[in-house]
Amino acid sequence: MLVETIKTIDLHLRRADAAKKEIMLFKDNLTTDTFNDFEKIKSIDTFIFRFTKVQDLLGEKLFKEVLISLGDYKDNMTMLDILDKLEKIEIIEHASEWMDFRNLRNILAHEYPDNEEDLLDGIIMSLEVHEKIKVIYKNIKELLTKKNLI
Repeated sequence: MLVETIKTIDLHLRRADAAKKEIMLFKDNLTTDTFNDFEKIKSIDTFIFRFTKVQDLLGEKLFKEVLISLGDYKDNMTMLDILDKLEKIEIIEHASEWMDFRNLRNILAHEYPDNEEDLLDGIIMSLEVHEKIKVIYKNIKELLTKKNLI
């Protein structure tokens, strides 16, 4: 299960990175008018979809699978307990930061016509957060490799 989750995350990350590369070509000119350019919207939509998939897979699956593999998971652990444990083993810097990432994900997932400015801010922020999530994922893979779990 752990290996399958990692393969799936790798796939979503590759596709998110490709979409991000396209967005970076017009990032400095992102305005609400961007939402009228179908080619740019395709890149943004692809990035948001893959970004949220990676975040969901990490938060809802991989974090738990890592702790199970390390023998550090208990059935009654809340998400905050899991994040605190991951912080202690230096997978994530701050448990609260992951919760901020989760809030950003929710902003991106709820696209409404009257919140284009918030959505733009969320897109710009997600481009930065994406890199932080990749560091977290790298930390997980390094730990699992070191422990001979993958």
